[in-house]
Amino acid sequence: MPTKTMDLRDAFNKTNDRIADAATRSGRSREDVVMVAVTKYASPDQIRNVVELGQADLGENRVQQLVQRVPMLNEFLQRKKTLAGAASKTNDVTPDQIRWHMIGQLQRNKVKQVAPHVELIHSVDSLRLAEELHNYAARLDTTIDILVQVNATGEPGKGGVIPPAVRHLIDSIDTMLHLRPRGLMTMAPLRDSPSETQDAARRTFVRTREIFEDVKNAHCGGERFNVLSMGMSNDYEIAIEEGSNLVRIGSALFGDAPAPDGVASDEG
Repeated sequence: MPTKTMDLRDAFNKTNDRIADAATRSGRSREDVVMVAVTKYASPDQIRNVVELGQADLGENRVQQLVQRVPMLNEFLQRKKTLAGAASKTNDVTPDQIRWHMIGQLQRNKVKQVAPHVELIHSVDSLRLAEELHNYAARLDTTIDILVQVNATGEPGKGGVIPPAVRHLIDSIDTMLHLRPRGLMTMAPLRDSPSETQDAARRTFVRTREIFEDVKNAHCGGERFNVLSMGMSNDYEIAIEEGSNLVRIGSALFGDAPAPDGVASDEG
């Protein structure tokens, strides 16, 4: 489990190398794929360390942690900038600011808490949530970027819009002046064995990419509909091979967090 600074650096470099290799296999480059470091189970020190390694995109699943960590990181960056002063930053790859992503389920009553802090909301899965986000943005005369979450497997109880309803939801969002659909997000299912899990993941990613391409070909969402968020720590290479250009990585960077039953849980 990478907890020390050097372990995190090693995990960070290895993950970036694997993303680059998967991108090459899909005919693209490392720069074509955004990595969002999921900080759900990361310590404050780990978050600061990964930012100092150059990681600018961070993702949170939980609203409370998001609203606590945004000012913490802002203060850290400001303090670092102040201390640096006129000193040379030749070897400093710390980003000037963080791009926060809300990747977890978002309840409508939490919109006011989340929207001011994030660059992209990954988990819009209903017209009611979209309307709540739009109404909030309209009051502030701003625009919120969102992804529509797709339940490509049809699993009951799983978040996301079923495939036949995706186009209709995006058409509806397209009429909202203060909401901008940027693309799709999905999560692959878990199966009993690693091989079954990988096969299920690939089928899920292929199906979601097909939906994404159908929406683009129909000119829904406009020119900025260009984000396909697929892949986490256990399947991001498969996701990239199948067209993902944004991956959400948690445990591969920060280590597994024990689930309540003692089984390791990958939340990234």
